[in-house]
Amino acid sequence: MFQQGLSGLNAASKSLDVIGNNIANASTVGFKGSQAQFADLYANSLNGVAGNNPGIGVSIARLAQQFTQGNIETTNNPLDISINGGGFFRTVTPGGAIQYSRNGQFQLDNTGTIRNAQGQAITGYLANKQGVILSGAPVPITIDYSDLTPVATTKANFSLNLDSRSTVPTKVPFDAADPTTYNKQTVLDVYDSLGNPHVMSMYYVKTNAGMWDVYAGNDGIEIASKAAAAAILTDPTVAAARTAYQTAVNTIPQVQADIDAANQAYSQAAGTAMSTAAAAAGASAGQLAALAAKYDTAAGTDVGSIPGTNPDKINEALAAAVSVPAVKVGTLAFDKTGEISTAIMAGLTPPQTVPFTINLPIFPDTGSIQPLTITTSFEGTTQYGSTTSEKLSSQDGYSSGHLERFNTDANGVITGQYSNGKSRPLAQFVLANFANPDGLIPLGNNAWAESSASGSPSVGTPNSGSLGQLRSSSVESSNVDLTKELVDMITAQRVYQANAQTIKTQDSVLQTLVNLR
Repeated sequence: MFQQGLSGLNAASKSLDVIGNNIANASTVGFKGSQAQFADLYANSLNGVAGNNPGIGVSIARLAQQFTQGNIETTNNPLDISINGGGFFRTVTPGGAIQYSRNGQFQLDNTGTIRNAQGQAITGYLANKQGVILSGAPVPITIDYSDLTPVATTKANFSLNLDSRSTVPTKVPFDAADPTTYNKQTVLDVYDSLGNPHVMSMYYVKTNAGMWDVYAGNDGIEIASKAAAAAILTDPTVAAARTAYQTAVNTIPQVQADIDAANQAYSQAAGTAMSTAAAAAGASAGQLAALAAKYDTAAGTDVGSIPGTNPDKINEALAAAVSVPAVKVGTLAFDKTGEISTAIMAGLTPPQTVPFTINLPIFPDTGSIQPLTITTSFEGTTQYGSTTSEKLSSQDGYSSGHLERFNTDANGVITGQYSNGKSRPLAQFVLANFANPDGLIPLGNNAWAESSASGSPSVGTPNSGSLGQLRSSSVESSNVDLTKELVDMITAQRVYQANAQTIKTQDSVLQTLVNLR
């Protein structure tokens, strides 16, 4: 007699439990609300006639999870990641169990692994040193904090307009230190194999209508003069003199007279090697005399005799005195439309082709590969009747760099930004989706586990297929509509009261029957 009312009370109580849990988690990031769904109850009829069966109450058919999209709220933490669309973050517990979550509040541990508040690692794909994402089985995402390996410059392009109205310089020959001997200079930062920066200079000297000789320099010195100075790097006598100096300074106790003698011996060896290289490069008597004066002991001008000097200072002083005739790296020829003409260049003596191969001597020695060979092109270079101006210069090298920050794009790719201005992918989040998300088993802590009802997970990258986009510095708030839940709570309360009234009425009827005796 009381079964309908009792089942109604139980159902209303369960509905209030669900509503209360929804309200309690109205501020829980990634929470998905639930809804109590009911079904009526009827007793089986033995005679097959059920038309007069009033029913025996109500039951809880299921507690349905509501996987609707929550609002996206911005934060100041770049490791707060929200999902806009379908899918779940895939996490792995310390014990190796796979779980799924919509809560994207992440942090880094002391190993650089991205984890949630429960210490579970977030899984995805890692990238190699070249920034290529390696797809396969998802693994815990660990940020690689190693420095970005330097890349030597191998290609450069200079794009500029050379004014066709320019006149041939009246002062000859070309001298990189004298701006009146050339029409235009452009510079570009390039990098050796160790990531050390150097300034590559290109000098343009007009020789005739549509004809421009091109010279090159490294760190402000024309490359022929720089090469003559760098000749000491391969000279065995200079190497032996440097070893003798190092032996003298490492001797304990030091003998200053031995150090001074080693400096003077080094100055003589280095000066002689540079003079030999300069003479081979066609240096004039005056140029050779200026260099010789830098290590002339008889005249008292030997840089090796300066108190407190050392081989590096001696190299610097000698190199500054080296000057040899400049050697052009090529000639640019333009046609009547102002474009570079490979046909005209091929007919020159000797024939010219672009790009130019330019060998930049590196001196002082940085320990990198010598020389720095750069294939230099001039794509986009023109000769029009307008002011000479540089359009765009580019090269493919860069120095080493340490990781400064990283961010996540809509596709889940974590891109690191380095101190040298470069960036590269570090990893990529993966998302998992299910044929029946409602079949997932809630585990608490904003996590679910797959079940036979949910089906197997479909794992992929964000913003592909049915998987949503990711947004960094934001979280997905709870999808609970607080106003609706409060209204539903009032309704459930009245249902509970009505079912209690049903029991009370049934009790009165029963009491009336009892009182008939």
